[in-house]
Amino acid sequence: MAVSSTFSGAKLERLLINSRSSPSASSLRACSLSHQQMKAFSKPNRGRKALAQRTGGVRCEVAQSDAINEGEKMDPSKASALSALEQLKTSAADRYTKERSSIVVIGLSVHTAPVEMREKLAIPEAEWPRAIAELCGLNHIEEAAVLSTCNRMEIYVVALSQHRGVKEVTEWMSKTSGIPVSEICEHRFLLYNKDATQHIFEVSAGLDSLVLGEGQILAQVKQVVKVGQGVVGFGRNISGLFKHAITVGKRVRTETNIAAGAVSVSSAAVELALMKLPESSHATARMLVIGAGKMGKLVIKHLVAKGCTKMVVVNRSEEKVAAIHEEMQGVEIIYRPLTDMLACSAEADVVFTSTASETPLFLKDHVKDLPPVSSEVGGLRLFVDISVPRNVGSCVSDVEGARLYNVDDLKEVVAANKEDRLRKAMEAQAIIAEESKQFEAWRDSLETVPTIKKLRAYAERIRVAELEKCLSKMGEDIPKKTRRAVDDLSRGIVNKLLHGPMQHLRCDGSDDRTLSETLENMHALNRMFGLESDISLFEQKIRAKVEQSQK
Repeated sequence: MAVSSTFSGAKLERLLINSRSSPSASSLRACSLSHQQMKAFSKPNRGRKALAQRTGGVRCEVAQSDAINEGEKMDPSKASALSALEQLKTSAADRYTKERSSIVVIGLSVHTAPVEMREKLAIPEAEWPRAIAELCGLNHIEEAAVLSTCNRMEIYVVALSQHRGVKEVTEWMSKTSGIPVSEICEHRFLLYNKDATQHIFEVSAGLDSLVLGEGQILAQVKQVVKVGQGVVGFGRNISGLFKHAITVGKRVRTETNIAAGAVSVSSAAVELALMKLPESSHATARMLVIGAGKMGKLVIKHLVAKGCTKMVVVNRSEEKVAAIHEEMQGVEIIYRPLTDMLACSAEADVVFTSTASETPLFLKDHVKDLPPVSSEVGGLRLFVDISVPRNVGSCVSDVEGARLYNVDDLKEVVAANKEDRLRKAMEAQAIIAEESKQFEAWRDSLETVPTIKKLRAYAERIRVAELEKCLSKMGEDIPKKTRRAVDDLSRGIVNKLLHGPMQHLRCDGSDDRTLSETLENMHALNRMFGLESDISLFEQKIRAKVEQSQK
């Protein structure tokens, strides 16, 4: 059940007070609350930070007989309206209390969307915490993570409602990128729960990469976890999912050897450039690499592996280039500052770009006046852009004497050795199926945590109430030592009584039979002690929202 942003901190505090009022007044207020929530439920978000939480089964207990006992008369039409309201309230509560939150991935990748769209949606790593905070501020999103690379932009969330969660995230993506919702919907893919789990496992294993088995994506998944540590919203389910994905990625590469012979995006870029150059010019073509980050360093390494012994590297600072030069003895690597980029391009036959710039480094006006290249290298200056957002504008393709390639053009290279990699991918799928089953079992085991907390709170309330009764009968002049002994006695009795039920509610999720029994025990305890309808859970969630609104 959604709590609208129109519920300010003061209003939320009043809800807490109301829930402790007398039975009849409490019932009337509970009904009023549900009416307000139903109004908020259908009210569109006005752009203010909205609040959304599932509530613990708050029931509207007002009936016609209660009104008669109060000395009031209720006509049939009002009674009918109240009944309809109660049914609507119960329906809304059931939707959020009886259904488990869903893991959802809303994504666009090299397989579904062009680079022009992906670059607008791309979120720099430094902005991931902010994006997570904004996503978790949406009405139906509890947890979130962002995986943004040159080949994909994927949002992983834990949603209270699949339909509403997807709608809110898609609208958020549209707002941040400026791309219309209809266009995003045309190219996005949606996966839920087990399918979402399998997808991130395949991504981490390199099975969903343009270059099957490439290793860089595993490092990028690790970075999601590293950046997410300590970020509110990168919660237990999402962090557990990504950590398990890292395990899967490592296991697949170890057991299937899928990475052997596989090419990365950087090596594919080098391969593509060499495919487009005459074979006789491979050793003499003048190479320029712009950007000495992770991708740029890999481009340099692969150029060296292909026999290139001299290249120019343009970078913002010299330190990274010097470190690469020191690592690759016997290769002439010439550093140039970013201000010399155009001058260096005029002397290059092939230009590789891999910087984090959010605006193009090369446009048509920059390239059209560059001197022509020799016919020995084909008479065309090649721009190979593996950055997202792109470093080279698409308008460069209009320049005579220039050819532009981006990450979407690497498919030509990837087609090689496809059969061998597909065989290894089938072996990897068996591992992913096994690991997905283990993750789902672990997630199922988390369902018992609220019951454990509620059962202990239920027992503690009884203990405290009975202890106070006992102490009041013993008089006010009880020695502190005696009071402490009685308190310890009551705690010991409660702990011993709870030990058995608690043991049967704990499960590591590795044994299907044990997990099944654990969930049966959970439902049995919920029924026996009425924990499913415990008002305290609602209070806890309201408190959390009050505290959040006061920060």
